[in-house]
Amino acid sequence: MLRHPLSLVLVACLLAACGKGDKPEAGAASAKPAASASAAAAAQPLLLSPEDLRTVGGADQAQGPVITGSIQPERRADLRAEVSAVVLQVLKENGEPVHTGDLLVKLDDTAIRDSLSSAEESARAATQAFEQAERQVERLKTLQAQGMTSVQALEDAQVRRNTAQSDLAAARARVVSARQQMQRTLVRAPFDGVVSDRKVSAGDTAQVGKELVKVIDPRSMRFEGLVSADRMKDVQAGQEVRFRVNGAPQTEFVGKVKRVDASANATTRQLEVLVSFADPANAPRVSGLYAEGRIVTGGTTQALTLPASALVQQGGKAYVWRVNGQVLNKVAVQLGERDARTGEYPLQGGVAAGERILRNPGSTLADGQKVEFAGATATAAASSASMR
Repeated sequence: MLRHPLSLVLVACLLAACGKGDKPEAGAASAKPAASASAAAAAQPLLLSPEDLRTVGGADQAQGPVITGSIQPERRADLRAEVSAVVLQVLKENGEPVHTGDLLVKLDDTAIRDSLSSAEESARAATQAFEQAERQVERLKTLQAQGMTSVQALEDAQVRRNTAQSDLAAARARVVSARQQMQRTLVRAPFDGVVSDRKVSAGDTAQVGKELVKVIDPRSMRFEGLVSADRMKDVQAGQEVRFRVNGAPQTEFVGKVKRVDASANATTRQLEVLVSFADPANAPRVSGLYAEGRIVTGGTTQALTLPASALVQQGGKAYVWRVNGQVLNKVAVQLGERDARTGEYPLQGGVAAGERILRNPGSTLADGQKVEFAGATATAAASSASMR
């Protein structure tokens, strides 16, 4: 009866020993998925369309000083409060078009209206006093001609008339000043344009000099750029400028140097250059956009170029993914200084003209990975279906 339980215990021990021998090591288990992931990436074909590829080709590179800056309107007005008053109403918002004379901001004119009424009453009283003094002088002139009054009395009347006349002039000046103050409570657009920045709201207290609203003329845009003072000898009025604007990266704008500032910036040691658009009708209508380009001084040269989106930066080196037949290869490239006009880098080695590279490479690619093209896959599927 005791032999059967003993044999069961021996069988269990043997099975446990066999299980320990078959158990893999922890290090080997963790290294296995990493190796298999790389192999799986290389084995998995990458499906591409013509839009994913870019053919390496040449482009014109301008020679000349780099110019950076922003697009700003030539006609702009910072409308400020000319009287101290409370803001009653703001009639225009940012981006709204305005015409010359349109009311933009209305200030409280209660105190100024009272001052105007007082000034008008003073002017009325001064007018009556002057008219009375004038009549007195005329009467004394008649009496003096008849010998019925003295010369001294006539002269005293003339003095009083002159004083009344001065008081009248001062009273009228106060009326004019009060009316001007009344007009300054109504802030109007100085020219046709667009409200670019509203600074106040109803209920704000506007002190003299406080900025209320900005108005710009979007039809008067120009490139206000900066050039290094080291290149100022190469910059002259009338030179051609080729540049790109943030927000319109696919468009190359052309302009001409309109004016070169006579003094450099004390902090940056850069020189301000104003550039007018060759075609103002196609200029951007938004101010403050960043712009970068070159002043053309030495013509253009032909060079192979690559966009930043096609480059992969790793460890201080640059790479591209080249499509070689049906295989994807990671190739190191040598680049020159970025062209500020086009935003691309000149290629100095690594790939040749006519080779195809990925336009926007991802982070999961593997060197030697197979590639397939969407058109070829669709054609093969169609032919396979027709054979069935």
